[in-house]
Amino acid sequence: MAVSMRDLDPAFQGAGQKAGIEIWRIENFHPVPVPKSSHGKFFTGDSYVILVTAALKNGALRHDIHYWLGKDTSQDEAGTAAIKTVELDAALGGRAVQYREVQGHETEKFLSYFKPCIIPQEGGIASGFKHAEAEEHKIRLFVCRGKHVVHVKEVPFARSSLNHDDIFILDTKLKIFQFNGSNSSIQERAKALEVVQYIKDTYHDGKCDVAAIEDGKLMADAETGEFWAFFGGFAPLPRKAVGEDDKTIDSYATKLLCVEKGKAEPVEAEALTRELLNTNKCYLLDCGLEVFVWMGRTTSLEDRKCASAAAEELLRTPDHPQSHIIRVIEGFETVVFRSKFASWPQTADVAVSEDGRGKVAALLKRQGVNVKGLMKAAPVWRVNGQEKILLPSSDQSKFYSGDCYIFQYSYPGEDKEEYLIGTWFGKKSVEEDRTSAVSQANKMIEALKYLPAQARIYEGKEPIQFFAIFQSFITFKGGLSDGYKSYVAEKEIPDETYKEDGNALFRIQGTGPDNMQAIQVEAVASSLNSSYCYILHAGATVFTWSGNLTTSEDQELLERQLDVIKPNVQCKTQKEGAESEHFWELLGGKSEYPSQKIARDAESDPHLFSCTFSKGISSFFLVTEIYNFTQDDLMTEDIFILDCHTEIFVWVGQQVDSKLRAHALTIGEKFLERDFLLENLSREAPIYVVSEGSEPPFFTRFFTWDSAKSAMHGNSFQRKLTIVKHGGTPSVDKPKRRTSVSYGGRSSMPDKSSQRSRSMSFSPDRVRVRGRSPAFNALAATFENPNARNLSTPPPVVRKPYPKSVTPDSAKSASKSSSISALSATFEKSPPVREVIIPKSIKVSPKSLEVPKSTPDSNSKENSMSNRIGSLTIEEDVKEGEAEDEEGLTLHPYEHLKTTSTNPVTDIDVTKRETYLSSAEFREKFGMTKEAFYKLPKWRQNKLKMALLLF
Repeated sequence: MAVSMRDLDPAFQGAGQKAGIEIWRIENFHPVPVPKSSHGKFFTGDSYVILVTAALKNGALRHDIHYWLGKDTSQDEAGTAAIKTVELDAALGGRAVQYREVQGHETEKFLSYFKPCIIPQEGGIASGFKHAEAEEHKIRLFVCRGKHVVHVKEVPFARSSLNHDDIFILDTKLKIFQFNGSNSSIQERAKALEVVQYIKDTYHDGKCDVAAIEDGKLMADAETGEFWAFFGGFAPLPRKAVGEDDKTIDSYATKLLCVEKGKAEPVEAEALTRELLNTNKCYLLDCGLEVFVWMGRTTSLEDRKCASAAAEELLRTPDHPQSHIIRVIEGFETVVFRSKFASWPQTADVAVSEDGRGKVAALLKRQGVNVKGLMKAAPVWRVNGQEKILLPSSDQSKFYSGDCYIFQYSYPGEDKEEYLIGTWFGKKSVEEDRTSAVSQANKMIEALKYLPAQARIYEGKEPIQFFAIFQSFITFKGGLSDGYKSYVAEKEIPDETYKEDGNALFRIQGTGPDNMQAIQVEAVASSLNSSYCYILHAGATVFTWSGNLTTSEDQELLERQLDVIKPNVQCKTQKEGAESEHFWELLGGKSEYPSQKIARDAESDPHLFSCTFSKGISSFFLVTEIYNFTQDDLMTEDIFILDCHTEIFVWVGQQVDSKLRAHALTIGEKFLERDFLLENLSREAPIYVVSEGSEPPFFTRFFTWDSAKSAMHGNSFQRKLTIVKHGGTPSVDKPKRRTSVSYGGRSSMPDKSSQRSRSMSFSPDRVRVRGRSPAFNALAATFENPNARNLSTPPPVVRKPYPKSVTPDSAKSASKSSSISALSATFEKSPPVREVIIPKSIKVSPKSLEVPKSTPDSNSKENSMSNRIGSLTIEEDVKEGEAEDEEGLTLHPYEHLKTTSTNPVTDIDVTKRETYLSSAEFREKFGMTKEAFYKLPKWRQNKLKMALLLF
């Protein structure tokens, strides 16, 4: 079912065509657009329709529609909002999830759009109220609840409103008091401070004092005495009475009802299954606190309106709890809805080819980065039972499928050396070696006080960062460990371990000389693939084979890997379709083989989850999704998981208990096992564990990152209280540079004698690029460090979290990024469309930190690279006769700025191509202003730039 835009209410014309929020207020039974300057302002006597459009990584648009009902809105207005929501969804293709929001009972997803909170004002259009006029400040008392998103409600200004469990804000003319109930958590107190800041900026123009009052604090404290004076003096607080807001449903029998002719009738069934839902009908799934309206794809607009009305009628049933109404369309059901059914068919995910991650060499060339320098090798150990054996430099990128390995990668961070310690498990490795690898890696991390990032990687699921570290990576069949050999002997199966003088076939793959792999496969014809190149050797005989679908770049990688596997040996070149008989004999004869590239899962739009534990991780833990997340959502007392589908990150705050911290990797494994988003996560997806204050750039790329915040001391409440009271980010003691740590008698930063050779070939034409190239370090810093930009490039224009009274000192916010970060940031392939929404646990609207404009004098050090990676700063002078924008930046046409331009501009900062567009052309290409663009998360900015060939 679809509704033509021509038949749509005129106010909705053109809605939902670009990312952002659009709001309409119901006036005289018609939606009237609310200007952006008034977004977040709601009146208790009105009803609103809110459309949220998000751009997914694959370029598609996803829509969520909410209709918000003020507590004093009329029944007619509420009904109009509900109907207009259904009409708007139908016009947008009938795929949106629709939410009914009632004042005081909003979903966390809705509140996340208007961070830090919404405080509805008295008044309304049709309700007969007058909007509040400016008047003498009135003392108000608010209660705040929520650990991740704050529900704010005004309560009577009386002592009886206070209790020991909640946070209260007393807003007086000269001072704002935050009263922290003794039973409230640190995280709740920290979130309430964001509301204090909002009230201070909104109602006091940023000019008033702030005080934090602790429940039970002695009256000798001056501010405590001042607070209680407003209530006529101190007296013990009453016990909290259970109100409507506090009622919970311990057990509510979920019921399925079919809606026909406007009436909802129960559906009798032993268990809820997908087969019960008929595409020609609408259904209600009553879960108590949530009522879902499921609408079949072939149902009419009238049927859907009737189903929505039936849901409203259900809520008016005596004793039915206050519920959210969530409307979903067949084929686009939310995760929570699907989870209510005993069985739900899995939808196949569409994987993408590795080609989608881009060409590394071409990217580096475009950035003008020198890749010929030498870098020190990462130490690698092979695990053999309870010991680890350090590999010589020449073998540090040669792994066996039957073995496990530990690698330590070091890179320059901000004023200190950073480390990544990882484990790699071969497909045929034994459990004993895997357990030992994790244990020994944990000891290394513990010795470094849990500061290094940790990675767990399985063969065949390696992320792009892994290959970027080793650059030339080879996987051999078989294994060398005692555990693998014992397993082979015990099972009486052939030992496949690679032998240089035996028969072996290698598939060559990768995206460039800085990221290439040779994978040993079965030496049979069916292992060939027209999209790849291969190396086949049998003793002294060596063949190279190129499929008909390979490119010149693929064949260049073939030559480079040949230098590693069989250097200085004359080979016989074979083209697909013109092979010699000897070639087929070595493969056991001709047979059919595929031609399509081997598919890889695509990185999806990231989802952030907070973890809550019950009786330790060994028993049970819950996750809550944080919608529209920012760095401020990462609270130092908690553990968070960032789910990108192809890999997950476990972020551990500084204040997390040490026993829990030690199990961070296990928490990641349990997350993959539970698959909370029902996205068919692989149990072997890479897991990273990152510690607060030492976040690697391939994690921070998902945020607008301020490194000063992650280096702050104290709990979440103390940190934010300092900012709110003093109007800025407190100074942070920079950690001292860590010295290299030695394991197994070897320093983590080898001396020159252990550096890798650049060439494994005697031919000067085959220069190998091995080890960690400075190109990745420099490229990472260029992409991730806002202070590493050219001085003439304007900083991103983003919204301040505290617009009036707080000016965060973010001049030192960006860390000097590691090599592998930039690669992660640039190789993003569009994922399949995945509609995954978890109501009850999400939050946040994009709230980015403003990067202050810098002067050449104050920021010259920040705009130059570390000596270890060289300078990438480009001098830009406005040439005579060229156009300038308002920032003094030279403007260029889009055709000269895109990466595929035949007449490219050379005197620009290539990491900020979009800034050289005129305002008009920027709006034409991006569909938004520059200001709106820079409010988007960093990863989303990069995606849009990639789509326009500006990245």
